[in-house]
Amino acid sequence: MFCKLLCRLFLHGCSCYSTSQARLGVLQRVNDKYERFLEQRFPRFYVLYHTLMKGFRLLFEDVKEVRRIKRSLRSNNIHYRELPYRDLERLLLFRQDMFKAIPLAVISLPPFAIGLVFTLMCLFPRQLLFRHFWTPQQQRKFQMIAHVKRSQHQAEVLKNIAWTIPRVSKWPRRTLLLNLYAKVQSGAHPSVSELCAVREVFSGPPLGLQSLKPSHLRSLGSQLPVIVWLPSFLVRRRLTTKALDLLYLDRALGSLGLDQLTDEETRRACDLRGLSPSHLSSSQCREWLHQWTQFSAQVKDSEPSLLLHSMAVLTLNNPPVSK
Repeated sequence: MFCKLLCRLFLHGCSCYSTSQARLGVLQRVNDKYERFLEQRFPRFYVLYHTLMKGFRLLFEDVKEVRRIKRSLRSNNIHYRELPYRDLERLLLFRQDMFKAIPLAVISLPPFAIGLVFTLMCLFPRQLLFRHFWTPQQQRKFQMIAHVKRSQHQAEVLKNIAWTIPRVSKWPRRTLLLNLYAKVQSGAHPSVSELCAVREVFSGPPLGLQSLKPSHLRSLGSQLPVIVWLPSFLVRRRLTTKALDLLYLDRALGSLGLDQLTDEETRRACDLRGLSPSHLSSSQCREWLHQWTQFSAQVKDSEPSLLLHSMAVLTLNNPPVSK
């Protein structure tokens, strides 16, 4: 069965690049017959097979689009953060997916390792695969697991803010930060103006990225796809890069306009900024995203810590996690 699957993957790859219409027609008929055979004889295996084939098709589409985007960058001589919203989002998500696929690619390097790779893909899909290779049921399940874990890390970020409050030297700033913490702790949602009122605290000591302890950095990094057990200076660098990517993505979204996003794009945008959209309606997602973009429009490039902490402050109580 593994051999048949490998043959089908090879034929599918050939069909993507063949220029002969007759050959494509023959391959399509073979593919249809093989899928019917699997669906009738091995229904469980057919679900896995269908998911993998769909994942490879989506991956090929991503590769094609990313190549187009990179050609556009070279021809226009611009930085990738100057891309339009949809191109920049696709590029960032593609990098995130490829980074997650690195361990599986390394494991598959030795000869005859494909059987082990296939087994690991079946046993650990959440850890080793990404969204293109998940079934709809797995996507819902894994998104919920990710939301619960992210909520725990966001609660840690809030605790770290509380522990830092006594180190704020100026009393007015300390009072504003304490009021902000108390509001979030009570289950309420702070306003954009309340966040902007404490921005100076996040620009330098004690809550600037250069002043944070390793445990605090790990809490921030756990909200994002960042390896948090690297040396602190590398974690700071990755957090700064992620924050700037998100900030420029928000600016591109502002240029596009929230009303131009589909419901699916709106939900994906919320998830990328730390909010789980699974228990929210489309209108609620748009309302929250509108508040987020209002806030990020006022964040400067030199304030990555403010943006990263706000991912926890603005999303921790929205939506409430069922107990």
